[in-house]
Amino acid sequence: MSQTSSGHLDHVLNEERLFPPSAEFTQQAVIGSREQYEDLYRRAAETPDEFWGAEAREHLHWFQPFEQVCNWNTPHVEWFVGGKTNASYNCLDLQIASGHGDRVALIWEGEPGEQRKLTYNDLHREVCRAAGALRQLGITQGDVVSIYMPMTPELVVSMLACARIGAIHSVIFAGFSSEAIADRNNDAQAKLVITANGLYRRGKILPLKETVDEALEKSPSVKNCLVLRRIADQPTPMTEGRDLWWDELVETQSDDMPAEPLDSETPLFILYTSGSTGKPKGILHTTAGYNLWAKRTFQWVFDHRPNDVYWCTADCGWITGHSYVVYGPLAAGATCLIYEGAPNQPGPDRFWDIVERHGVTILYTAPTAVRAFISWGDEHVDKHDLSTLRLLGSVGEGINPKAWMWYREKIGGGRCPIVDTWWQTETGGIMMSPLPGITATKPGSCTQPLPGVIPKVVDESGHEMGVDEGGMLCIAQPWPGMLRGIWGDEQRYVEQYWSTVPGMYLTGDNARCDKDGYYWIMGRIDDVINVAGHRLSTIEVESALVSHPSVCEAAVVGRPHEIKGQGIAAFVTIRDAEPDEKLRDALRQHVRKEIGALAQPDDVRFTASLPKTRSGKIMRRLLRDIAAGEETSGDTSTLEDYSVIAKLRNDEE
Repeated sequence: MSQTSSGHLDHVLNEERLFPPSAEFTQQAVIGSREQYEDLYRRAAETPDEFWGAEAREHLHWFQPFEQVCNWNTPHVEWFVGGKTNASYNCLDLQIASGHGDRVALIWEGEPGEQRKLTYNDLHREVCRAAGALRQLGITQGDVVSIYMPMTPELVVSMLACARIGAIHSVIFAGFSSEAIADRNNDAQAKLVITANGLYRRGKILPLKETVDEALEKSPSVKNCLVLRRIADQPTPMTEGRDLWWDELVETQSDDMPAEPLDSETPLFILYTSGSTGKPKGILHTTAGYNLWAKRTFQWVFDHRPNDVYWCTADCGWITGHSYVVYGPLAAGATCLIYEGAPNQPGPDRFWDIVERHGVTILYTAPTAVRAFISWGDEHVDKHDLSTLRLLGSVGEGINPKAWMWYREKIGGGRCPIVDTWWQTETGGIMMSPLPGITATKPGSCTQPLPGVIPKVVDESGHEMGVDEGGMLCIAQPWPGMLRGIWGDEQRYVEQYWSTVPGMYLTGDNARCDKDGYYWIMGRIDDVINVAGHRLSTIEVESALVSHPSVCEAAVVGRPHEIKGQGIAAFVTIRDAEPDEKLRDALRQHVRKEIGALAQPDDVRFTASLPKTRSGKIMRRLLRDIAAGEETSGDTSTLEDYSVIAKLRNDEE
């Protein structure tokens, strides 16, 4: 390992195993040849207006045709200028017009075990009624509606009802505090909140309406609150004149509410993500480009076929739920399964029970869930027949090779391709992923970019890195699904994404590209550790730790070091082992053997759990504060369990 120049990120972990798709899978695949992919990619890169114009005309419905494909004025873009469409129409009416009205759109299962199935005709009827209710409450185009609901069909209905009339939805994960809800209501100036009187989580009832009531005391822009009666006998406080029951208002509306023809750049939704400062940032996505990107990436990456039962386990409070539970799959006419509760309720085999009973063929979940399944034990998987599965997906953060291999062998039976997807809230949809019919996968790599995605790995001066040289990942060409700004904060949008490398979108991630043209995400730019002049990726050190048989999960951060500048602090969750000095030393030596002496952790701290967002991402910046002995800083509204931080601090003392 050599001394590095400014901006160069050391690559210290090698993974050369290749897993090509089976001939049988390739034969039936949506994209079934390397030549087909290369033709799509070349046309999208060289003649993007021609390529995306044809895609939009073929795959979206237009009330009025667009006049210009892309108007790009860095950092602002307009797609399909002059056209009028509607995302709700593309997800529902277009499917019905195509003869798929009786196809099942949603299969829903609640944590207690209730089940419902809604065809595209059923979903269309429910969305029209909800859109009528929104209109009755005075919601018009451009108004913001906050949605704080459990994973029920009515959450999907609420999103599509907003889209139908041109209202902007802001979905807030149903687990956030009243403060977090109020912050988002006030930033967006929301006029309506849609919620439920409760939800089931790990066998308990969470009283959502009470949390919303606290938030509404600090949300002066909100005029009404629409409440779904999710728990039949749950006592629910209702404020007269403000609060209305879903069943009393929505169910009385007309079954027919025509979709509003909307300009292609009409705002579709705001989705708030955690910021490094105290203020969450509202990522704005608009109608046509986002809808097209979600649909086409869904079809390409998940190799969607009409008889599939597709299950994305994400909550609609996150971008994955927006793009790959609602707008992508429904625009493609898919049958989507949604589940309300926890993966270990009533037992650790709940997911595999659902897969078996519903005949799930495509499963898209997060690495943090995979690591949890591993820690719970293989016996819970072995109880169930998972032979209907034909494709597995990973989303949310990098998946280390050990977890990737378990997922492939134990869940996929060694036969299912894994699509390890890289993308962000800001990108609107998947940017890099294997295409399951043609890509020979490598454990831990998101492999290659999708058509329309032009990635560049650069140093701090904007110079492109060479093969296997890590640097900042940027995107050099606009794509239809890209964010249109940060709600109400133009300066932050420009500074955060467009000021570091002129003319390119800065993703905030580090990456490298290997000799085969495969990309490897190396963690957030802020998570790089500079050890004696060598810039190391946190993900690579974490993968080395997790490859030890006693380690379930690991998070690595930098801490101040008098001699090296930064030392490496590792926070480790173990199983079937004693958390003692002997194991600490064994883990240090294991990392040394796997990737070299430079990456050997200075500190190894054992912990029962790691601080994570409610979508399962490890909040490493909070661990950096702890490792440095500093107070916790920045936005913590997305933190799932505050007691984890308190316990880590107590262990320090």
